[in-house]
Amino acid sequence: MKKLLFLCTCLAFTFVTNAQTEDRKWNIGIFGGATQYNGDLGNDFYKTDMTFYGVAGLSVSRYLGKYFDLNMAASKGTVAYNRDNGYFNSEFSSLALNLKINFLNPDYIVRPYVFGGLGAMLFDKKFDVNSKKIDYLLPTAGGGLTFRLSPVVVLNLQETFMFTDGDDRDGVTGGSKDAFLTHTLGLSFNLGEKKDADKDGVSDRNDKCPDTPAGVAVDKNGCPLDKDNDGVADYQDECPDVAGSPALNGCPDRDKDGVADAKDRCPDLAGPVALKGCPDSDNDGVADIDDKCPNTIAGYKVDASGCPLDNDKDGVVNNEDRCPDVAGPVALKGCPDTDGDGVADIDDRCPTVKGTIANKGCPDISPQDVKRIAYIAGKIFFENASAKLKGSSFVELNELVLILNRYSGTNLLIEGHTDSNGSDTYNLNLSQERMESVKKYLESQGINSTRLTAIGYGESKPIANNKTSLGRAKNRRVELKTTY
Repeated sequence: MKKLLFLCTCLAFTFVTNAQTEDRKWNIGIFGGATQYNGDLGNDFYKTDMTFYGVAGLSVSRYLGKYFDLNMAASKGTVAYNRDNGYFNSEFSSLALNLKINFLNPDYIVRPYVFGGLGAMLFDKKFDVNSKKIDYLLPTAGGGLTFRLSPVVVLNLQETFMFTDGDDRDGVTGGSKDAFLTHTLGLSFNLGEKKDADKDGVSDRNDKCPDTPAGVAVDKNGCPLDKDNDGVADYQDECPDVAGSPALNGCPDRDKDGVADAKDRCPDLAGPVALKGCPDSDNDGVADIDDKCPNTIAGYKVDASGCPLDNDKDGVVNNEDRCPDVAGPVALKGCPDTDGDGVADIDDRCPTVKGTIANKGCPDISPQDVKRIAYIAGKIFFENASAKLKGSSFVELNELVLILNRYSGTNLLIEGHTDSNGSDTYNLNLSQERMESVKKYLESQGINSTRLTAIGYGESKPIANNKTSLGRAKNRRVELKTTY
């Protein structure tokens, strides 16, 4: 009887510790069941024609690993036999220590197992034939099934065989030693709190993604769900039902242009991101599907329709229009010609007076004025060996000012020459200084300096023989030439 009680205790203890985990390493449990006897009087194992005798107890266990638990249980019950060939009945208390081996890891709901261990049974004196109160269980063994009802609660069904070192609990000696079988059912409770830093329901030890943001659904490994298996978690995936690229937040990109199909105006033709994935053959910044001028010359500025800009609507595009903001004829590259002389205003030295192309839009100087300018040139005189103008020259120069104002588009070239008296350097410098004097006077009378050019040639360009006084007089001269 004591052996049976001890065996029941061991069995119950083994049951209680099932389904522990690394997170919940301690377990306590309660159990109850029935005992059966096998010894010199007979064998009642797995027979149902005799009254069953009960056993109950408590257990404490410790998780050792995925497949191993260490269990300790205390139990109290009755072992007995009651047939025609004999009778005994004894109450017992027991303590047992078992090592349980699970065939499956704790992730399974149903887990079969076997166990083995040792213990002791303390019997009462009522039916003992001697004064020995304790039998030792060497060994206890058995097996069973556990059913995980929740992470904390486990149901256990177990069979335990207990083989004692005694032979007199049944009142008969000299034969086989007494053995007991217990059938138990019980509940156990796993203790401890699961460590789950990111609160995703998966313990840290099993969590392969321990930093999952709060509220994100995860799989059994603690990683955010990824329904389309594209490497982008659903909570970050803009296209969670279609596999795509991580670079595009999980969305597909058929043409591989870096624009997700859902945002790509041309999902089957590669194009720049700035144009929402559409190509731009002429590189004018307008997608081909919108470009009304698809062959624009490179570098030309275009409008929203992809056509070259023409601000003044004169038919000449800005990049070819010399006057892009003022309408003008195509022949003059988009520039106006106010006086209609064929010279664009921007080039016309006389934009309001009709002239000739040769004169940059200015009219020809009249023959009379041409002669008068030549006459004036011959009346410009200087002090001897000096650049100072003689007083008589100012009357002629003032007339020249009037002519230049009448032909405002003209430029004037002032050329000075000397005879051969004196050195070449002296004559060159003197002629240059004299022409500068003429230029300065004309400027003082309102002629713009940009219209005037003064050049002294010294004695380098004679028009007569310097060996005669007449020739030298001819060589000392000023020449005035109008140009455009």
